Amino acid sequence: MFLPLPESAVRQLIDSQAVYLEFRRAREAAAKFSGGMYFKREGHYEYLVKTTPDNRQNRLGARNEATEATFQAFTEGKKKAEDRLRSLQQAVTEAARLNKALRVGRVPEVVVAVLNAFDQAGLSEYFTVIGTHALYAYETAANVLIQSGALATQDVDLLWDARKMVQFNSALQQHDASVLKVLRSADASFNRMDEQKESAINDKGFMVDFLRRMATDQDPHPFRFSADEDDIWPVQAQRAELFLRAPKFSQVVVSTSGRMALMHTTSPRVFVDFKQWMAGLDSRPAGKRRRDARQAQLVQQLLDDALLIA
Repeated sequence: MFLPLPESAVRQLIDSQAVYLEFRRAREAAAKFSGGMYFKREGHYEYLVKTTPDNRQNRLGARNEATEATFQAFTEGKKKAEDRLRSLQQAVTEAARLNKALRVGRVPEVVVAVLNAFDQAGLSEYFTVIGTHALYAYETAANVLIQSGALATQDVDLLWDARKMVQFNSALQQHDASVLKVLRSADASFNRMDEQKESAINDKGFMVDFLRRMATDQDPHPFRFSADEDDIWPVQAQRAELFLRAPKFSQVVVSTSGRMALMHTTSPRVFVDFKQWMAGLDSRPAGKRRRDARQAQLVQQLLDDALLIA
């Protein structure tokens, strides 16, 4: 059902994961220095101004020893953070090249692009990858290669956390974006499907499906992610609450081209329970039920062999 990842690939995977995670930390550190800072004079008065990336300005006070110290600390901190980020970006690029050469990754390129698009937009914490694509996170963590038949699918399921709707809306508005626009930053050919408004599809037929928990009294329903009329309407999914309550399982995954992304999915044990439940649904097509059962068996075997820790 699965094969061990070659030792050379394991070593490269460990190194590239460390580089990528440090790159993400450096990117977060550099984000704290976004915008600029300068002294502005108006007549005889001079004061310190902090600017944001969208050119908004905030006065920090008249020029004195304290504001001069603030300006110096910001300027030095910004340069240091940007230099470190630039260096780590180069390291990530080199790691991707080696990942591809050693065939470390198997995640479809479009999936990694989508994960990175949501990450860069500050929205990744609000979505959990569920379904078949979670297997890529599990196999990477276990340093194995799962048989390709168990991974074959032309869509990825993203579960949105409706419990964090206020924070999500704030983050989306900060970027003046819609979920569809975020998807298009990964692949410009994504469009919302006409009959399935919870799904977007690109020109190669790959779909991203957006799910939500069954609506409670506090949840707006139906719900569109933004005011953009073309944006996505996440669909209610049975037992979605189970994934929201479960521990997150976060893992750096690698695409076929060597590019990396951080995938947030669910606990392997919850995945097994859910797939076993799906496999027992008489209303589900027989072929899908057989695949559900096989996937549950695969992940359970990884847990039993202590290759994967729940």
